[in-house]
Amino acid sequence: MVLRRLAFALLCLALTGAQLWLAARVIAPSGWTVWEGLALLCFAGTAPWTALCAGNALVGLLILLRAPHPPAAVLPALRRIRPGGGRMWTAIAVCIRNEAMEQVLPPLARLLDGLAEAGAAGRFTLWFLSDTQEPSLAAAEAAAIEAFRGRYPGLRYRRREGNAGFKAGNVMDFLDNHAQGAELMLCLDADSEMSAAAVLRLVACMEADPQLAILQQLIVGRPAAAAFPRLFQFGMRAGMRAWATGQAWWQGPEGPYWGHNAIIRIEPFRRHCRLEALPDGSPILSHDQVEAVRLHAAGWKVCCLPEEAGSLEGNPPALPEFMARDLRWAAGNMQYFALLRLPGMTWMGRWQLLQAILLFLGAPLWTGVLAFAALNAAAGGAVETPGASLLALMAAVWAMLHAPKLCGYAEVLAKPGLAAAYGGRAAFLRGAGAELAFTTLLDPVSILNKAMFLARLPFGARQGWAPQNRAARGIGWADAARLLWPHTLFGALVFGLLLVAAPGAVGWALPWAGGLLLAIPFCVVTAAPRFSAGLRRRGLAATPEELAMDGAVQLALRPSPASPSGTSPAGPLAPS
Repeated sequence: MVLRRLAFALLCLALTGAQLWLAARVIAPSGWTVWEGLALLCFAGTAPWTALCAGNALVGLLILLRAPHPPAAVLPALRRIRPGGGRMWTAIAVCIRNEAMEQVLPPLARLLDGLAEAGAAGRFTLWFLSDTQEPSLAAAEAAAIEAFRGRYPGLRYRRREGNAGFKAGNVMDFLDNHAQGAELMLCLDADSEMSAAAVLRLVACMEADPQLAILQQLIVGRPAAAAFPRLFQFGMRAGMRAWATGQAWWQGPEGPYWGHNAIIRIEPFRRHCRLEALPDGSPILSHDQVEAVRLHAAGWKVCCLPEEAGSLEGNPPALPEFMARDLRWAAGNMQYFALLRLPGMTWMGRWQLLQAILLFLGAPLWTGVLAFAALNAAAGGAVETPGASLLALMAAVWAMLHAPKLCGYAEVLAKPGLAAAYGGRAAFLRGAGAELAFTTLLDPVSILNKAMFLARLPFGARQGWAPQNRAARGIGWADAARLLWPHTLFGALVFGLLLVAAPGAVGWALPWAGGLLLAIPFCVVTAAPRFSAGLRRRGLAATPEELAMDGAVQLALRPSPASPSGTSPAGPLAPS
């Protein structure tokens, strides 16, 4: 593992150096201005994360294309699973808070039915861990679960009167007071969905390696009707497959935990993952990475299974929910600055926390690059900038930042069986093209939104862990304008400045800031039911799960050979 990490570090250093060399070639021929110096400083701050994206993706793609079974190449426990494994007693813990239970329960019914079909139902107990505080919502929640109990009588339900510690406190309260006898806990969020086969595989891996404390499976988006999650998750799943495979190769047993769709060994988790307040007295918001780091330090393994089959979640239904989720994560990840200096962590654990910080710290730095570059162009500093060098820099940085999804796309195109699950290479390429156009418009809005929030954070800005809207909805123009007018104004200022002082630079700014000018219509259109229905009807950016579901529906509706009209003598609903 030491040699792997050294090789990966050298790869990332080389990629970082290449970025800085290209940037220097752009700036140096025209001399150095103050604005160029500031832009270069900001750019240098973004380079490590960009290199990390490319490094993970390149290593991951190599494994995905060359290894006979890529997940087993990076997770040794998969090769040690015994036939008939997966017999440890497991609590399925579903964390809920103010949820629409009609959306939460069906995926759990499918999981329980699958476990029963596999003859494993007796080894699992379903627990609902509720933090719902509103009495009317709590009553509706309890009634829905009680009705569900009529079909699955073994399930348990516990609701806390307070929600101290948020989700982490909810889980630890369960482990302290209710999980006696269970050896493992499958942690699910309200929008999680896992298949019985995936769950049994996780349990079998935990049996095969007694030092595994957490095994985190990849998570892909559930089939979505709304355009925003549909396009977002099409690229996200390809990127996560390449990224996680590459990362697992060099991080090994000191891997990440994302808080759900993961299996946990209860005894070490209860002993090492009890989270105290931060030095300023505030609770830790982004608990999952801290829990992983604590287990690393105690000598336990935290591993990622880079396999997407049978593990899904819901994604934000529209841009406002996506932005709110990003800010919740940003607020939590910035707390890690206070943890980096604490004793008792491995150096890989510190890197894990630093990596989570870099994920969001790049936003104000990229905003600085755009702002300082625009000011420099307006001041005449870009007059002698060589166009070929700037184009090479922009292309290289774009390719490195998007390397995970580009490598994921390359894997699908290189594997006919995988492409067939997406409806063939042509359908997959159409989806990839639509997703890249979507991301080109989304990224500037998302980056500026995080930058504005992080600028306010030291002065008391807060983003609480509030209940989430998971339902698809349309967004009116007035609502979008109230949310996104600062983003639109910033984009207008950048382009206005360039149009007046340096018209030739406008074209260079379009890929980075064009999305800001279109932020309001982008928000409205990607949430519009009519636009979403059009994408769905054309099958654009359809995932394998959606296509499989559509195929099952068509098969169920197909007329039987004995009755071409689609009905039987017993009536249209009788089984064939």
